Amino acid sequence: MRPTVTPTQWWERIGSHTAILIFTAVAMAAALIAKFALHNSTATDHLLLAGILGSSIPILVGLIREVLRGNFSVDLLAALSIVTSLILHEYWVAAIVILMLSGGQTLETYATRRASSVLGALAKRMPETAHRIGADNAVVDVPSERIAVGDQLMLYPHELCPVDGVVLGGLGSMDESYLTGEPFLMEKAPGTTVLSGAINGNTALTIRATKIASDSRYAKIVEVLHASEEDRPAIRRLGDRIGGWYTPLAVAIALASWLFSGHPERFLAVLVIATPCPLLIAIPVAIIGAISMGARYGIVIKDPAILEKLNSCKTLIVDKTGTLTYGAPSLTEVIAIEPWSRTSLLQSAASLERYSKHPLAKAVLDAASGEQIPLVEVGAVSEAPGTGLTGQIDGHVWTLTGRGKVPKKLAEYLPAAAPGLECILLRDGELAGVLRFRDEPRGESKPFLTHLGPKHAITEIVLLSGDRPAEVAQFASSMGLTHVYGGMSPEQKLDVVRQLTAKAPTLYLGDGINDAPAMMAATAGIALGVNSDITTEAAGAVILQSSLASVDELIHIGSRMRRIAITSALGGMLLSLAGMCAASLGYLTPIQGAISQEVIDLLSILNSLRMILPVGQMSDFHLPVSGGKSS
Repeated sequence: MRPTVTPTQWWERIGSHTAILIFTAVAMAAALIAKFALHNSTATDHLLLAGILGSSIPILVGLIREVLRGNFSVDLLAALSIVTSLILHEYWVAAIVILMLSGGQTLETYATRRASSVLGALAKRMPETAHRIGADNAVVDVPSERIAVGDQLMLYPHELCPVDGVVLGGLGSMDESYLTGEPFLMEKAPGTTVLSGAINGNTALTIRATKIASDSRYAKIVEVLHASEEDRPAIRRLGDRIGGWYTPLAVAIALASWLFSGHPERFLAVLVIATPCPLLIAIPVAIIGAISMGARYGIVIKDPAILEKLNSCKTLIVDKTGTLTYGAPSLTEVIAIEPWSRTSLLQSAASLERYSKHPLAKAVLDAASGEQIPLVEVGAVSEAPGTGLTGQIDGHVWTLTGRGKVPKKLAEYLPAAAPGLECILLRDGELAGVLRFRDEPRGESKPFLTHLGPKHAITEIVLLSGDRPAEVAQFASSMGLTHVYGGMSPEQKLDVVRQLTAKAPTLYLGDGINDAPAMMAATAGIALGVNSDITTEAAGAVILQSSLASVDELIHIGSRMRRIAITSALGGMLLSLAGMCAASLGYLTPIQGAISQEVIDLLSILNSLRMILPVGQMSDFHLPVSGGKSS
């Protein structure tokens, strides 16, 4: 037996605009039957009036609320059209206006759902149940939303992880590529972290939840996508700005036609054809289409306003490591402190690093694999932010950390600093060795930076990095950059960005946690990859594939969206203005004006829907032959 659906649930399920559309359409169909089948004019008028009153009340109440708030938007024209139609007993005109408004909103809702198919796929992908381990070690299936921080869960092979957590038992691997963009499996052992949405490997794992489902990584990604569609960007406000002069102009033309002709029907005809659906619907449809297109290109558009801002940016502020470089350093030197050997140090470091997501981890593992050094078992693994990676090997505590985290009593024994990256290896708190790395520039970095000036009117490029000044200066020289800031703290980065943004609109491109404050201060911010939750929260858009070519694609998506939105809005407005002139001169009756406006609306919306159509290459940036999109 199917569950009973209440009228309220039905209304919420289909949407108020769709309900109004259906109600008005049914009333109009019944009126047509009464007129042409029953030949009853009185019944026709009563049916239309009932449909109009039932449908227009929710619309008019909403518009009155906006007027009381001081918002005299273009919606006011629709309200005047409906009220005037009722006064003049032009019931068919009122019904068509209501049908036009509700139909347009229904179309927008449909376009939103079509463009949001990626959200549906993400939502369906998330497990709805989790296997919670009780006090008696019994495993009970519970809804994911009932998982609390501290609950122990069983994660079976090939299952999706329901929440963020830490491994308590089991040795295995997980595929986190869907969340992190990393193309390899992450090894898991007691003490390592797991992310919601990651796919477990062949081994069952016992984990402890560190976040509830709604606060976990996967849920946050879905939340960001939802928020990006609900946000109202600057280009949507363009409709309100145009409406600021369009609404009084339409009313003035309508009043003048009535005054000079003496026919109130002309007043109504002008208002009806002036109803500005191209502004109300065409622009949001274009924006939603741009969000959908971005998703197809691996770009999460969090703040749709960035689509308009990108074209106004004149200064590019770019981070170095992980942005202009691959963020995948290679191990160049191992300095062993007696009595340790190079091989033993590399073995211990690689055994630890297989449980880490740090950018240097893969370099250490690759070096050990290349030298066929076997890995050993590690226990009690932990990687607290800012302290380094720690684990137990043969009863001894090994730590991989940075130069600045080494105790002062050991700092004087460290080798002199050299260009590049490094990490320090400690055993039971004593200095054991130093690992040095070099991060290669992306093959696309220099061509991309060269491309921005002539193609996108970027007049200044600033390299802003927290790496050592000498290293940054050397890198900048290889990129042909002259505006360089090295050794910058997050606070110093923020100050520089504020100063540059005060001079000209800025675009910030980065990928690290220390980029977040500066990214928020820039005119527009793009996060390359999803290595940092904080950075992706601060960015207006996130490039999931960590590709500079995708940044160029995003700029072109923004240009296309703005061009289509403005064409739809202004094209529809010009057609409406032509129709208003014809109506004011008596060439269009109210009913003809309503039909004409429907045609104009359809043309504007269809033009905006071009945004979701495949267009082939969405970039004019050509990668070097040896380059390509790097992950």
